[in-house]
Amino acid sequence: MVNVSEHTLVPEHTILDEPAIEEVMTEYDVERVNLPKIRKSDPALPDDAEIGDVIEIIRDSRTTDEAVVYRLVIE
Repeated sequence: MVNVSEHTLVPEHTILDEPAIEEVMTEYDVERVNLPKIRKSDPALPDDAEIGDVIEIIRDSRTTDEAVVYRLVIE
């Protein structure tokens, strides 16, 4: 079976710890529930991702070299 999360076209997904989450929420002046969502069943998520975790996704970008987005893990 192929591990989708290791494919070269899948961007890096990282689970943030609580201090990093607070920093992001303060920087963007949002609550967790206001973040875009990602389902727990998404094959790109790290295996240890749990519902309620915030995931940092770093994608390649033509204009800014890297684009960082955040997602809230939901059921």
